[in-house]
Amino acid sequence: MKSAPGPAPRLRTVFISDVHLGFRGCQAEYLLKFLNTLDAEQLVLVGDIVDLWSLQRVAFWPAAHTDVLRAILRLAREGMRVVYVPGNHDEGFRELCGSEISGIEIRRDFIHVAADGKRYLVLHGDDFDHAVKFSGVLKATGEWLYDVILWAGRMIQGVRHRFGFGYWSLATWIKSRVPDARRYIDRFERAAAYEAGRHGLDGVICGHIHQPGIRDVDGVLYCNDGDWVEHCSALVEDRNGQLGLVTFTGAQTELNAVAPVPQVSPAPLGVAA
Repeated sequence: MKSAPGPAPRLRTVFISDVHLGFRGCQAEYLLKFLNTLDAEQLVLVGDIVDLWSLQRVAFWPAAHTDVLRAILRLAREGMRVVYVPGNHDEGFRELCGSEISGIEIRRDFIHVAADGKRYLVLHGDDFDHAVKFSGVLKATGEWLYDVILWAGRMIQGVRHRFGFGYWSLATWIKSRVPDARRYIDRFERAAAYEAGRHGLDGVICGHIHQPGIRDVDGVLYCNDGDWVEHCSALVEDRNGQLGLVTFTGAQTELNAVAPVPQVSPAPLGVAA
């Protein structure tokens, strides 16, 4: 006699990227809590999950980073579909594209068909770097300076936490006030949307630039799931095919939709931290 099926997962698909395991700025503890409360049919890892570039410079791998990998493997073992699309920081794994390891499908890119029938190109996003010219300001803020900004942000966040204030990202604050950074993001979004539109698709889902967002670009829905360094964000698809952004930090007691964005369904989001 078969047992009655359990309740359907509350989310259909969750997209995360730019975790950067092996990098000091990775918010692995927050991601681990998120994964341990995840209730979805599919998890898509949209690149830069492991930061091989950072590991080549400095050997840094705390226990929480191993725990994140174990949590992902556990989800695949328990029956969740897990798809991994390597990015540029973990491009060494692109040699494995087309294979399946421990229940995880590894793809260079793929088309995600949402519950409402809309089709989205899913890829990390570094493919569009050649189409976006970096400004002098962005070149000046290279990896070393970015590390310094993140370090300063962690110091500030520690002080804020001590006085009971919520999560805040210095790097995000700086980028929002540098005109060249905003122009770079806009050009990146347009390049990504153009590629999806060129293939007759309804939208594109990517990461790479650590800037979560959902917006219409010339009739194509551009979706960026953000990162787990600055924003602790994910893109989620509900069971009706509606897309929304969520953030998850220790300063919050539940997932909250990021507003304003189009097509954010009333939160299927009440996962305790």
